[in-house]
Parts: sequence; C-alpha cells; structure tokens
Amino acid sequence: MRGIKTFFLLSTLAITASCGAFRSLDTSTEVDKSDTIVLAGEGREAHDDKTTIWEAFGPRKSEQRVQVNRYLWAASLDVLDFLPVQSVDPFTGVIITGYGTPPGGGRAYRATIHIKDPALEARALNVALQSRGGAVSSATARAVEDAILSRARQLRMADKKI
Repeated sequence: MRGIKTFFLLSTLAITASCGAFRSLDTSTEVDKSDTIVLAGEGREAHDDKTTIWEAFGPRKSEQRVQVNRYLWAASLDVLDFLPVQSVDPFTGVIITGYGTPPGGGRAYRATIHIKDPALEARALNVALQSRGGAVSSATARAVEDAILSRARQLRMADKKI
C-alpha cells in the first residue's frame, strides 16, 4: 500500500512540474482604445492555449485583436470612393483599389492604402498611388494622404461631438 501512495505522489509531482515546460511566449499586445477596430477571429487550438493546469480550467482566449484606426479606415474609403475597391484586409490594414478617374479629372489612378497603427497620426497612414502610365508624383500622393487625414479628423470630431 505504501508503494502505491509513493508512486501516486511522485506521478502527481512529475505532472505538476512538467506543466510549465511547454509554455509558449505570447508577444501580442492588446490596445483597447476607442479609435481602433476590434475584430474577433479564430484563436489558436485548445491544446496550444492551455499550457498549465491552472489555464486548463480558465476561459479560452480565442479573440484576436486587430489594431486599425477606424477613422483612418473610414476616411480612406470616403476620400477614394471614386476608385473601385478590389481587396480589403482589416487584419493587416490594407485597402487595394482598381483604376478609377477622379471627378473632374482625366487621368485614371489606383491606390494601395496601408493603415499600420491604431493612432490617428500621419505616420500611421501610407498611400501608394499609380496611374496607367506609371508612378505618380510624391506631391499627389501627399495631397491624397492629407485629404484622408483631414477627413479622419472631421469624422473623429463629429463622433466625439467636440
């Protein structure tokens, strides 16, 4: 009987000690700001999420946080509404449009917009413009970026009722 107790005690000790051996590093950071869009996505598998005995009985962390400024996102679609949207990826913050002609203009453009930060700042927005003839001047791309940033600030002020 004493051998069974010793075996059970040693087995329990070995299982408890090995619970932390398979712990994975979680380098994700969560930003909970009112200016970000949060999308729920599929999480990791249950065996990947539960690494210790205490986490096995806790709630699952299956929500994936996406950090895209909602005002920049809406302003980009609003300012460039004359361009047909080809691809939208809110998980990476990329909007890709097809060729379109601006109202009152004669030259067709296409754009790729990348929103890479949840802050409403100029560094969070990258706009790449292209015409059928090739690259567009940096002044034109800068003017489109400024228009998007101005519209995003207008949307934020209207939302906050400042």
